[in-house]
Amino acid sequence: MDYKVGLLGRIAFLAATLFLLAYTIFDEWGVFMISLFLILVVIQIIFFLKYSESSFKKVRVFLDNIKQDKYTQLYPVKFDGTETDDLHIEFNAILAKLKEDQAEKEAQYQYFRSVFKHLSIGLITYGENGNIQIINTAAKRILDVEELKNISQIEGINKELHLAIQNLRTGGSELIKIAHPDGIMQLSVYVIELLMRGEKFKLVSLQNIQSELEEKEMEAWQNLVKILTHEIMNSIAPISSLAGTIKEEIESKMDDLSQVGPSDMEDYLMGISTIEKRSQGLINFVSDFRSLAHIPTPKFSSIGIAKLFDQLEVLLAHQLESKNITLRKELNPPELILFGDQTQIEQVLINLAQNAIHAVEDAEIKVITFRAFIDEAGKIILEVSDTGKGIEEEALSKIFIPFFTTKKKGSGIGLSLSKQIMRRHKGNIQVRSAIEEGTTFKLIFNG
Repeated sequence: MDYKVGLLGRIAFLAATLFLLAYTIFDEWGVFMISLFLILVVIQIIFFLKYSESSFKKVRVFLDNIKQDKYTQLYPVKFDGTETDDLHIEFNAILAKLKEDQAEKEAQYQYFRSVFKHLSIGLITYGENGNIQIINTAAKRILDVEELKNISQIEGINKELHLAIQNLRTGGSELIKIAHPDGIMQLSVYVIELLMRGEKFKLVSLQNIQSELEEKEMEAWQNLVKILTHEIMNSIAPISSLAGTIKEEIESKMDDLSQVGPSDMEDYLMGISTIEKRSQGLINFVSDFRSLAHIPTPKFSSIGIAKLFDQLEVLLAHQLESKNITLRKELNPPELILFGDQTQIEQVLINLAQNAIHAVEDAEIKVITFRAFIDEAGKIILEVSDTGKGIEEEALSKIFIPFFTTKKKGSGIGLSLSKQIMRRHKGNIQVRSAIEEGTTFKLIFNG
C-alpha cells in the first residue's frame, strides 16, 4: 500500500475515533463506552507510531549499511508505482554507486601500492609513534632487512641514517654512506612531512646514487687532469724550451768567454727572468689548487644579514665609487638571521660581488643588488644580482669547474671555492643569466 494513502487513512481513522470519544463523553454514554473508545484511541496511536517508525527504519538500516561500508544488500522492488517502491529503487541505485566507487578506490589503492612497492627508489612511510605504515621492496633491499616494524630499528642498521631521518624536515636531504653486503652505498636521503586526516606522518626516500657519484667523480677527475695538464704544460713548456736555448748558447761560448758581450748577457738575464716569472706563475697555480682542496670546517654562529651587507658595502665602497656602480640592498625581513661561518660566507659574497663588478664595468646601467629573503619552503636565500652583459650559455655550464674563467685576469677558483663552501653549509649555489640582461647568483641555505 502506498505510504501516503496508509498514513492519511490512519490519521482519518484516528481523527474519527477521537471525535467519537469526544461525542461519548459529552453525550454521557457511560464509562464502558468511553473506556472502549479511549482504549481504541491508544491502540491506534501505537499502531500509527509503529507504522511511521517502520518507514524510517529502512532509512536507518540504509544509513547503517553505508556507515559500515556494506553495499551488498538489495531492497525489493515490485514496480507497483508506490512511493516505497521508488524509495527502494533510489536506495539500490545509491548502494550500487557507492559499491562501484569503493571498488574503484580499492583498485586505485592496490595500483598505487603496487607502484610504491616496485619503485627502484626506497620509500618508507611512518607515523608520529614511529610505526612503519608502508615500506617497499627497494627500501628493504637497501637496508638489507626482511621486515621493518618501527623506524627506530634503523638505528641498529646505521646510526647516522637514523639520525638524518629523525632530524630532516620537509624538503631536507642528506648524503649518507652505509655498509651493505653488495658494497658501500651512498644514499641520498630525502624527507617529506605530510598531514592526512589530522595525523602527521613522514615519507622517506632512499636512493642509492653510488654509481652516479662514481661516474661524476670520474668525470671530475678527467676534467681536473685536463686542467692540471693544460696549466702545467703552459708553464713548463716555455720554461723547458727557454732553459734549453740558454744552455746551448752558454755551452757554445764556454771555450771563448770573450765572445760573450753585454747584449748576450742581457739576453741571458731576460731568459732567466722569464723562467723565474713562469715558475712563479706555476707556484701560484699550485697554491690556488691547494687552497681549493683544503677548505676549513665551518665554525657556525648567528650572522645578522643586515650587518653583513653593511660590512660588504664598506669593503667594496672604493671599487663601487671609482667605477660609478650603484649598490642596492633588499632584506625581508630586515632582522633576518643566518646560521653559518661568517668568514666563509663573507668570502663567497665577496667573490660574487667581484664577479658582478667585473660584469657591469661596460654596462650602461651599473647596478649590483644584494638580496636576502625566506622562500616558500622556509629556506634562507641570499642573492647577488647585476645588470651586466650576462654569461654565455656554453660558459654557464662550466663556471663552477675549478680554474675555468671567462676573465682575462683571474684564477678561476672563486666560484668553485664558493660552491664547496655552500656544500659545507648543507646548502647550494645556483645561477641564472640572460645575455645583455644580467646575472643572478643564488645562495640557498636549508637551515
